[in-house]
Amino acid sequence: MFLSDQETEVDLLYYESIARTVVKLIGETQSSAVTIGVHGDWGAGKSSVLKMTSAAYEGKDRVLCLWFNGWAFEGFDDAKTVVIETIVDELRRARPASAKVAEAARKVLKRVDWLKIAKKTGGLAFTAMTGLPTFDQLQSIVDVAKSVIEKPQDHISVDDIKSVAGQIGDYIKAPKEEADHLPAQIHEFRKEFEELLNAADIDKLVVIVDDLDRCLPETAIATLEAIRLFLFVPRTAFVIGADELMIEYAVREHFPDLPPSSGPVPYARNYLEKLIQVPFRIPALGLNETRMYVFLLLAENALGPNDDRFKKLLDAARKDLQRPWQSKGLDRTIVRAALGSLPDEIEQAIVLSAHISKILSEGTRGNPRQIKRFLNSMMLRYAIAVERQFADEIETPILAKLMLAERFSSDLYDQIARLAATAGDGKCAALGELEDHVRAEQKRTEKSAKRSDKKSAKDESEPEVLSEQAQKWAESEWARSWAAIDPPLKDVDLQPYVFVTRDKRGYFGSFAASSHLEAIVERLMGRRLVVRQSSAEVAKLTGTDPEQVFDALRSRIADNDKYNIEPPGIQGLIVLVAAHPVLQRRLLTFVSELPMAKLGAWGATSWGECFTDPALIAEFAAILKTWSEQNDNAVLRTSATAALRLKKKG
Repeated sequence: MFLSDQETEVDLLYYESIARTVVKLIGETQSSAVTIGVHGDWGAGKSSVLKMTSAAYEGKDRVLCLWFNGWAFEGFDDAKTVVIETIVDELRRARPASAKVAEAARKVLKRVDWLKIAKKTGGLAFTAMTGLPTFDQLQSIVDVAKSVIEKPQDHISVDDIKSVAGQIGDYIKAPKEEADHLPAQIHEFRKEFEELLNAADIDKLVVIVDDLDRCLPETAIATLEAIRLFLFVPRTAFVIGADELMIEYAVREHFPDLPPSSGPVPYARNYLEKLIQVPFRIPALGLNETRMYVFLLLAENALGPNDDRFKKLLDAARKDLQRPWQSKGLDRTIVRAALGSLPDEIEQAIVLSAHISKILSEGTRGNPRQIKRFLNSMMLRYAIAVERQFADEIETPILAKLMLAERFSSDLYDQIARLAATAGDGKCAALGELEDHVRAEQKRTEKSAKRSDKKSAKDESEPEVLSEQAQKWAESEWARSWAAIDPPLKDVDLQPYVFVTRDKRGYFGSFAASSHLEAIVERLMGRRLVVRQSSAEVAKLTGTDPEQVFDALRSRIADNDKYNIEPPGIQGLIVLVAAHPVLQRRLLTFVSELPMAKLGAWGATSWGECFTDPALIAEFAAILKTWSEQNDNAVLRTSATAALRLKKKG
């Protein structure tokens, strides 16, 4: 019932080809150092590729492959030394009986102790350049001295006195002596580490670094700086899995005084490119790949990963994915040839993957983790219906279709759910109108395409007259595409489906955001300064969290009765959308639904650069044009007119 969200043990996407390429590249750089980046968005499959890379070295005694998870060491005082110590410890474990390794490791760790002292004294590199302690260094000494003085006299130890004397001694050394030591220490570290590799008698050290983009900027940069120490050490390879944009963000946060770039590449990107010599980017899934992935996930869930039938399907899928641009997915003919028959659960997987893949591919931007989470949520909700004993009223294709709207067009889903919840029979009449309208339009298009003389052909059918609600939905291209998906919902009692999806929104009650997001929502509802200070935290939201925060803010703003002045939460929406542009469509829908008669000037002028998608920019301009031409609200008309003029000048 549950699809694991961890790095996969079964390669459903043929990412093994990427892992094999990484291993081959490392093999071709046997005697030199190399850093390889495996890049991709959150949930793109980076960790899976890294796991496959690591697995390729199992049983190879001449290659030592280590795994370092940066996120696991979040919060440590000095992530840089943690990285080095972890590598040294693993080398010792690999050769426990070697006295040479033990001695070489001791020398390297002694050098690491020097780095710790540098960290403890607040940055020895700065002291070496100036010969003067920084404020942080002086404060560290004061704190230590104060703690000793405040102790009762009978508890003052010799170690306490040595600690203070030792730290003060660090600052009375000659600046020239310290300056000489700084580059020498780094040079000696690399020399001693190379000696450790020689003692360990290995051909290559491969260090795999995962989850770096989940770390806070300080930890991410410290880890990268540690890796930089190894760049000139022969026979080392670092394979780093990270989202480039998050690392660039960490660089900007850690080095806020970076000058603006004078060339086409910003300094933050230059930092990453100088560190990573060979980048691999995991591409987003296309439509056919998404359909294949959804089918395989459902088939694996139904049959089990060790079932021979599933293994046959996986082999067929891998052959098809060798040339993804030619892939048409696993149709019934291929599946029947692989299995000999079509079990009911496999038939359902074929139907479901065919129906939902297009919108799922577009909505998730081909992100495997988001696809998997969608399917997990769907199966969990069906399981809830089973436990509550109304599963016979739930059909999986209908549930999946509704969840597509919930996931990718929350406003459309909200409206359908509320109409269904308040209808006596649970049916949404406006949705039925939309589906009939879209299907009739498709038929007219098909008939027109078959005619030889398209210009002279006349459509004999009368145009449909839609209700106001259905007409509004029909103006949305997404809603039209969604309505065309089978099965139609016009004659379906949607109340059981609305009930089983109310974990996110209560249509029989009020909206509630997830508890771990409540603090962020509160800050984004605050004053402008508080909102701006929250931008870094907002940028780190992942998965469905940005959408939940958006919906919570929208709900809180909707409770406001006064729109003549900007209500709390608007600045929060702006910061949220700036950090997560995928929310632009939701923001545009929110703006279009603002009460025009009550709206102050802020309604037309607050959104700045929120809309970057050309289609959405045009739709926002259309909203401004409507506001500039209405006569019910003079203040809004004036501000909308001014905003349009400014756009034309821009």
